[in-house]
Amino acid sequence: MADISSHHMIYGSLTDFVTGEPLVDTDDERYRQKLARLLVEERGFTKNELTMRRRIETLFAGQFVVSKIDIVVSLAGRHLMVLRYGPGSLVTRERPAIAAARVLEENQLIPLAVVTNGEDGELLDARTGKVLGTGLEAIPAKEAVLSMLPGLDFRPVAPERREPELRILNAFDVETCCARGPCALPGAKEG
Repeated sequence: MADISSHHMIYGSLTDFVTGEPLVDTDDERYRQKLARLLVEERGFTKNELTMRRRIETLFAGQFVVSKIDIVVSLAGRHLMVLRYGPGSLVTRERPAIAAARVLEENQLIPLAVVTNGEDGELLDARTGKVLGTGLEAIPAKEAVLSMLPGLDFRPVAPERREPELRILNAFDVETCCARGPCALPGAKEG
């Protein structure tokens, strides 16, 4: 079998728009940077209201998985929205995004989740799983999120629901590619 280290086209490096960190320049990372710019330049969030590249690690049935949450938006001391990017179909990305919003923080549910492929998107209610809006225009502006704040449900999921949500992340986010192994670039700071 051929030694394939990655299926990503690598263009060099780029600088993270929010943190200033150097990152591997791939098509996927360019979309993540586009989303961060959209949140700041068009939706009115500040860079310090965005946390980039959060992770949830799970191990079930001998399968270790790192689930990536590309951007977490926080206001007034609370995490309000997670954004998860992935190429392809949005429908297949809804359930793991909801699971991530439910378990990323132990003391609160993150009430809004966005799934996007960089060209399209969906805004989801993390408590109910309901699609609240479609298209990139459904990603709410800061003022809209502030007006939604009193009606958002931050109550954490019941303790007995945490493990099933973590199992969902583990099952949906396992990565296997043509090299029959993880697709991440070894040692690379890749979102």
